[in-house]
Amino acid sequence: MKLTLAQKIIKNHLVSGDIFEGREVTVRIDQTLTQDSTGTMAYLQFEQLGKDRVETELSVSYVDHNMLQTGYQNADDHYFLQTMAARYGIHFSRPGNGVCHQVHLERFSRPGSTLLGSDSHTPTSGGVGMLAIGAGGMDVALAMAGEPFTMPRPQIIYVNLIGRLPDWVTAKDVILTILGKLSVSGGVGSIIEYGGEALSTMTVPERATLTNMGAELGATTSIFPADGITRQYFIAQGREEDFVPLTADEGAKYDRVIEVNLSELVPMVAKPYSPDNVVPAEDLADVKISQVCIGSCTNSSYVDMMRVAEILRGRTVHPEVSLAIAPGSRQVLTMLAESGGLAAMLAAGARILESGCGPCIGMGQAPRTDGASLRTINRNFYNRSGTASAKVYLCSPEVAAVSALTGVITDPRRTDYRLPQVENPAKFAVNDNMIIPPLPIEAARQVEIVRGPNIQPFPVGRAPEEGDLTHEALIVLGDDISTDHIMPSTAALLPFRSNIPKLAQHCLEPCDPTFPQRAREAGGGFIIAGRNYGQGSSREHAALAPVQLGIRAVIAISFARIHLANLINNGILPFNFICPADYDLIEQGDVLTLPDLAAQIREAANGKNVKLINQTKGKTIELYLAAGSQQIEYLLHGGRLLYAKAKSKS
Repeated sequence: MKLTLAQKIIKNHLVSGDIFEGREVTVRIDQTLTQDSTGTMAYLQFEQLGKDRVETELSVSYVDHNMLQTGYQNADDHYFLQTMAARYGIHFSRPGNGVCHQVHLERFSRPGSTLLGSDSHTPTSGGVGMLAIGAGGMDVALAMAGEPFTMPRPQIIYVNLIGRLPDWVTAKDVILTILGKLSVSGGVGSIIEYGGEALSTMTVPERATLTNMGAELGATTSIFPADGITRQYFIAQGREEDFVPLTADEGAKYDRVIEVNLSELVPMVAKPYSPDNVVPAEDLADVKISQVCIGSCTNSSYVDMMRVAEILRGRTVHPEVSLAIAPGSRQVLTMLAESGGLAAMLAAGARILESGCGPCIGMGQAPRTDGASLRTINRNFYNRSGTASAKVYLCSPEVAAVSALTGVITDPRRTDYRLPQVENPAKFAVNDNMIIPPLPIEAARQVEIVRGPNIQPFPVGRAPEEGDLTHEALIVLGDDISTDHIMPSTAALLPFRSNIPKLAQHCLEPCDPTFPQRAREAGGGFIIAGRNYGQGSSREHAALAPVQLGIRAVIAISFARIHLANLINNGILPFNFICPADYDLIEQGDVLTLPDLAAQIREAANGKNVKLINQTKGKTIELYLAAGSQQIEYLLHGGRLLYAKAKSKS
């Protein structure tokens, strides 16, 4: 049987299921990564499993999100993570070493291996032929404990890249074009596999730009072959021994094929408030900007940064524009300094940020009131920047740099600027002294885990009632509600990512500031939503905060993949409307009953629909429990952690 690239890796790691049929596949996980925003919860959950040491080939804990230390909370979390890593055999990437995805690509990625990360942009490492999947913290905790990962059996979408990128057109424009074609939910349930004649012209950092932003398609992951270009990247990183050639079989069958002619592309920009709201940059020439942010885990490679430096060299940032630049890793920052690129940025008036996520997640650099911010990041959801009235546009580093000079969104092709010619170096500046390797097991057992006062126990779900469950519809939401809506991620709130009781006070605040109080006063209830509920980040807090508030079920037209898994893992029942029009039959405040709940859930494992009664309107609505057979077992126990504990005792 001819196999696609993704199918080859899945087959080599298959624990159960079939790559060609059935609803689910379960795979062995080789590597994990966490970051500090999601990592504290993941390690608290791992601790509950009673393991003496991680059982993966490699696990890495990164600090890159909660970097502003305006109080003790973030610093405490960082030290907690460091002591956890020392105790349980995990590599620890210290603050300042870089964004997890950029550093992992540079130092730990490996073709043909599996990687599970508690961050939605984990697929970045697919740029070198790795099956890299974003997941919730609990899934990663269990993977570190040696448990396999179960996912819906993916469809494989083949993107055939032909032609060659014209001047000023970049990999960012490729993925923005694809987002325009497929939408933010067009990749749900799928793996995006890239191939075609144009691969011979695309570097690993360019490929990683596409795999990184494949998360915005809702895809399970994205992947490129590991070829000669990949090998050269590993040689330049001093890791040739980690390279393994890997391609799809000739004649492999795909569920869908899309062709993208690079020669026909133009510089693109995503308008507020969605990465798929794309138009040519030249269509926005009258948009005045007040801020430009370059960097984070997307477009933060050495070549990206050096092109920006060369565009800025000898020029000055527009007087009404604040330009902030965050190199993706310490390796990139070091090479910028050594090459003179950093000096060119500084001379032009750029504000250099440390190598971290920064503005992408609202950790500093919030735009001014009603300002327009042009960014090279991957998401521009409403209020993600930290300023509700600001409008965030997404673009390539080249468009961003030129626009920072002109003061308006600018298509560089319409200027006299020359495209800088920057090549990937033959050798990167390798220095891993900010990565603390695992201790030997006997020394690790002597490590004391240090917890600051902000680190609070996480809430756990509840097993479904044997009788009826009746609650109020606390809120009715529309389509494309993101995890930024559900659990905002701002500089003010990020320090409380280890304190769910505190964080829950802001759950769904952008949609309805009264929601947390109403949920507490009602003793819990139901959330009603439209299509693609929970898109965006992998943050498990978007499930944990509702658990804290007593939310028992989310009833939606459809869910984003990672958030759906997070709801199930934490014991919140996820239901789909059988008929999408039934969404209109429920209003906020309606009293809803799930009769004989536990029995209905057990029957759902046999393919039966679930009955919901709207007591207020006298309507009966048919629902589908959006869970596989194994996940239904998790729900019957109140969540995956409680299931794992019960299993270990049996």
